[in-house]
Amino acid sequence: MESLPESPLRLATPAAWTAAVMADFDAFLQDHAAAEKKASGMAISMLSHYPDRVELVAAMAELAVEELTHYREVVKWIHRRGLLTAADRKDHYVLALRDAIRKGPELYLLDRLLTASIIEARGAERFALVAGALPAGALKKFYRSIARSEQRHYELFLQLAGVYLDAAMIARRWDELLDIEAGIVAALPIRAALH
Repeated sequence: MESLPESPLRLATPAAWTAAVMADFDAFLQDHAAAEKKASGMAISMLSHYPDRVELVAAMAELAVEELTHYREVVKWIHRRGLLTAADRKDHYVLALRDAIRKGPELYLLDRLLTASIIEARGAERFALVAGALPAGALKKFYRSIARSEQRHYELFLQLAGVYLDAAMIARRWDELLDIEAGIVAALPIRAALH
């Protein structure tokens, strides 16, 4: 695996996942493109939902552009391989994490930020695994770069939580959500997709 700062995740992705991705890299690329597009949309949703949160709006505007740039780059790899982008599929991992988001203004904001952080941390881990499995070259460099971006995004969402919410509340919920995420990942089927 490519070296990244220590991950908060409580369950490591199994080697079988990396093997599945490498066995059907075309399918993985198509799923990766969809994930980047959805991430850009999520950032726009966040800034639309919280127009009065100056730091959040500024950060999400930057993130939306960065994620869409990643989408554009993945699409270029897809087209270079003579493929077309595919229709989006439901991401059961993200949907299961969203089910953990609580209602109530502060709770909802906290859970949205923390689940987004965890999703980015999982992306950092998995893209680093992909980079580690790829042969030397431009695609390997691309996935190293994507893994580093996901790491920054994971940290960004945690920092934003700290701007708006109490540290003890964040720590308690972070602990709970990391356990929930580990359970979700343990139940995921192994396939050539990000999640």
